[in-house]
Amino acid sequence: MPKLLVLIIMFFLSSGISNCQDKKNIIIDADTANEIDDLFAITRALIDPSINVLGITSSQFHTSPYASNKSNIESHIINQKLIKLLNANNTKLAIGSNRPIKDSLNPIRSEASDLIIKYASRFSENQKLTILILGPCTNVASAIIHDPSIVSKIEVYYVGFWHDKIKNNYDKNEFNTRNDRLALDFLLNAKALNFNVMSATTSQYLVFNKINVFNRLKLNNGLGSYLIDRWENYDRWWSEKDPEKNEWIMWDLALVEAVINPDLAVKKKFTTPTENLNRLINIFTYIDVEKMKANFWQKIERFFKSEIH
Repeated sequence: MPKLLVLIIMFFLSSGISNCQDKKNIIIDADTANEIDDLFAITRALIDPSINVLGITSSQFHTSPYASNKSNIESHIINQKLIKLLNANNTKLAIGSNRPIKDSLNPIRSEASDLIIKYASRFSENQKLTILILGPCTNVASAIIHDPSIVSKIEVYYVGFWHDKIKNNYDKNEFNTRNDRLALDFLLNAKALNFNVMSATTSQYLVFNKINVFNRLKLNNGLGSYLIDRWENYDRWWSEKDPEKNEWIMWDLALVEAVINPDLAVKKKFTTPTENLNRLINIFTYIDVEKMKANFWQKIERFFKSEIH
């Protein structure tokens, strides 16, 4: 083979490797069947070219009055559907625990915790694996308890608890937190863990309007119709307000947008709650709601167009 041709091939191969390394590598851990915002968040991540979603793991949401004793499986089934609709066949799926941990010494080993350990072991302190927790912290806590060495190789982003940024007060009476309070406390107490939180206090302002959402999604018979159907048929048990479900808070989408576009959010350091190990964690205190919405719909419309061609 001519030397020039060899050099050209090597150049393109190295460029491909460099581009892959430039992407943020992510695992999403989600209680997808609990609500609808998980579906929008996962969709947003899977259609963005700047990140590489290595895996999606399913988690339980046992405190929901609608949850079966296999809520982890319910989440896994929806993850499978999303992967198919989005043609994301390279993203691995794994089933997580169907119950919270009992203590910080005994992890609940599952496909999810094994997948997290498997991928985390391939990274390093200089190039970390990013894990987004959209539900309880069960699977990630279990992975760390089972293999503490992964702490230095991961950065964790969590959607949960309420937080007063002025007084630095925490309220853990929040759905994701209640589904595994011990797992959250374990992560807060993990001294070397890079822990970032999209608080409910901040993410509550990312609200989607039903009419606008449906008008944009109805143009697509696949993903669009599936998301519309989920919105229409999911019963909100936690509030008697807005019975027509004209608005929906996209808690989890706020985190995904903030991770993809850090310039659309403000993240500050705070000391942990008084009952936890005294250390610093990062908490998002502001999100640019309008720009996050614009980014989401821009990527969705681009995906819909790509399906047509």
